[in-house]
This record gives sequence, structure tokens and C-alpha cells, in this order.
Amino acid sequence: MKPLAVTAFSIVSPLGRGRAATLEALRARRGGLRPNDFADAPLETWIGRVDGLEVAPLDGELAHYDCRNNRLAALAFEEDGFGAVVARARERYGASRVAVLLGTTTSGIAETERAWRERQPDGSLPRWYRYRETHNLFSLADFVRRRARLAGPATTISTACSSSAKVFAAAGRLIEAGFADAAVVGGVDTLCRMTLHGFRSLELLARGPCRPCDAERDGLSIGEAAGFALLERDAAPGSGLALLGYGESSDAYHMSSPHPEGAGAAMAMRAALDRAGVRPREVDYINLHGTGTPANDRAEDAAVHAVFGDAVPCSSTKGWTGHTLGAAGIVEAVVALLCLEHGLLPGSLNLRRVDPALRSRIALETEARALRRVLSNSFGFGGSNCSLLFGTA
Repeated sequence: MKPLAVTAFSIVSPLGRGRAATLEALRARRGGLRPNDFADAPLETWIGRVDGLEVAPLDGELAHYDCRNNRLAALAFEEDGFGAVVARARERYGASRVAVLLGTTTSGIAETERAWRERQPDGSLPRWYRYRETHNLFSLADFVRRRARLAGPATTISTACSSSAKVFAAAGRLIEAGFADAAVVGGVDTLCRMTLHGFRSLELLARGPCRPCDAERDGLSIGEAAGFALLERDAAPGSGLALLGYGESSDAYHMSSPHPEGAGAAMAMRAALDRAGVRPREVDYINLHGTGTPANDRAEDAAVHAVFGDAVPCSSTKGWTGHTLGAAGIVEAVVALLCLEHGLLPGSLNLRRVDPALRSRIALETEARALRRVLSNSFGFGGSNCSLLFGTA
């Protein structure tokens, strides 16, 4: 594929607001996880929470979209000057030529949870509740396109934890097919009771901060985050960061467990390399999906080793942010872009002893190192897999 220029990107996560805060935390090895203090979900676990959402309601003509998810989307859209760059793209291409493709899993479900708690004596939901603009999956893409005053193709993709990685692939196809010249891609997911209790029921929550690839890892930490990137068709040689390739697969091995040999994950990684015309040894770093659950880490390790052997350093950055579910793809894409831009290879956080059963080259220490190509993995429930290869155009 022809590389797509990544001309802007932004992030808000448990590490703070903006790229600078994220980069500083990665360099300082300062995580954003903390003991669970979310609402009335008294679970013994750690979470990645974004401060200030409770006091940042949406107002003006888009006030009816107000919910935790869209509040976080609004913060990330304006962070790092992203909204201003999108406005310039709108003027350059025309509003109808800029697509909006976003990923989420729970959308504004926290608003539905609140409405259920406040339901009327007859069981009906309160009058203030607006499903279409909050909980409906499309509400996220609808809110962002309206805020950005865009009129191109718009959709929300919900494929569990690969959601906001697969939007890059969908955008690539839209642009290649001539339906758009640029695309706002990204994702948002926010904390809610359903997610916390759901993962607890699956016995997947870590008691402390998650420790991907650790011999004693005991599960994942749930986080929330939002991020965006602007992809543009015209990536002139030497113009900067770019999406070089993407790969997708759907192995459908099990509703919640990965294929034990990582068959679908390996297929997605190979497809990303093939689409970019890049050989495995030409990748400098792999940002693992790396949730910290025993089954996920083993399966991904098998896939990475099958494709790359033990030659390419890899690590998970979920020890910093927690697993942000539908936002994981964009969070880790932003991390990949920051690593390329600033020459950083982050070693795994919270890792005490690498699981001796893992065969890939797990990076323990953070290094300052020039990188040319970074692969970012996002693998969701049901075997929905996506790998993104970033580099310079």
C-alpha cells in the first residue's frame, strides 16, 4: 500500500493530557494506575482513571451528547492542537472528503447505568436519558463529526479490544477506494460498572497493577482513554510519520480466549508486513497487546516468535495505562508514533521476572534508540485481530 501520512495525533489517558505528558511518563517509567476508586464498584483491583471528567460537562449546541465517553472525546479532540489541524484539513479537502472512523466498546453505557438507577416507580427510564446521543455506539462518531463540522463517511467500529486499531485499516481502504482524502481515526472508552464487574466475573482482573509478561502475572487492569490521529492521502517522501501497513484477521477460536498458538495474531502481523513490503527483521520494536492475563501473553508470544523469532524487542505499555479496551488501539498507536518521533523503546513496566515460558525478546529496560518502524498489536475477544505498522514515509 502507499503510505498514509499521520499529520497529527492526540491523547488523553491516565498518564495525563497530551503527547508531552505521555512521553514524559514513558521516559520516567511513571505509571498511571491506582487502587480502584471508581464510583460504587468496590472491587479489589487497580484502574487507570482520567481525572476531571466528572466536572467537565458538554455545553452549547452539543450538550445533548453529554456523557463520560463524549466528554473524554472532547478533551482529546482539542488536545495537542488536534482540532485545529482537522479544521485545516477540512478547508483543504472539503468537509465531505474527510472521514470519521472511531472505535469504542461500551460507548456511553455509564449513562445508561445511571438512568437505570434513577428509573421511575413504574420502571420507565428518566426523561433526561438520551440513548441515541450517549449509549448508542454511533453517538461517538456522530459527536466528533459534528464537533469538527465534517460531512464525509462516518462510522463507529466495535470489535472489542481491536476497535480503535481497525479504524486505521478501514480508513486506509476508504482513502484507497477514493471515498475520502483524509480520515480522523481514533477511539474512546471510559470506565463503567459493567466493564469492571464483567472482567471480574471472568476472573481476569489483577489485584494490583497489571504485570504483562511477568511470571507471576494475575490479570489485567482496566483503564480509560481517548486518542485521535489524522491520516492523509498525500504522504510525500520524507514528510514524517506514516501508516505503512495494516493486517487484520478473525480466528474466532473462542468468545473470550485467544487461539493458544496465536494463529490469528500471527496472520495479522504477517499481513501488515506484506502490505508494507517490509521483512520481519526490518521492524525495530513491537508494542504488544500484552494485557497481563496468562492466556493472552502466552498466545501473543507464540505468534510473535513464529513471525519474528527472538530478534525484535517487544514490550507492553499497559503497565502504564491499563487496558483501555476499545481505546487500546489508538493509545498504543500514539505510543508507537511517539517512540518513532523521539527515539524511545519503552521497557515493560511492573515486570519483575519474565515468564520463562515466553520465547520472544521482552524488553525490560527503557532505551533511547532511533527507530524506523514500529509494529503495534491489538487483539480482541472473539479473535478479532489487528496489527499496525508505523514508520516514516
